[in-house]
Amino acid sequence: MTAPSVATNPSTLLPLELVDKCIGSRIHIIMKNDKEIVGTLNGFDDFVNMLLEDVTEYESTPEGRRITKLDQILLNGNNITMLVPGGDLPGE
Repeated sequence: MTAPSVATNPSTLLPLELVDKCIGSRIHIIMKNDKEIVGTLNGFDDFVNMLLEDVTEYESTPEGRRITKLDQILLNGNNITMLVPGGDLPGE
């Protein structure tokens, strides 16, 4: 008996396939530098560099939380810690 392969199990998604399904949707991204970014995913490459639009950036500072609105950004995938499909921050 052989173990089922990823190709024969349609319920198994690879990470880049999951990100691909998020194109056109809102996505919440937590960065290594404790910034959080929420925006609409327009595209990405094999390194998970992302093009986002309608972006809100949240940054914790000693003075409190700073919120920056941006029309469009190119995000370096090297600095991403976690991606959460579908969302704005709770309480926003």
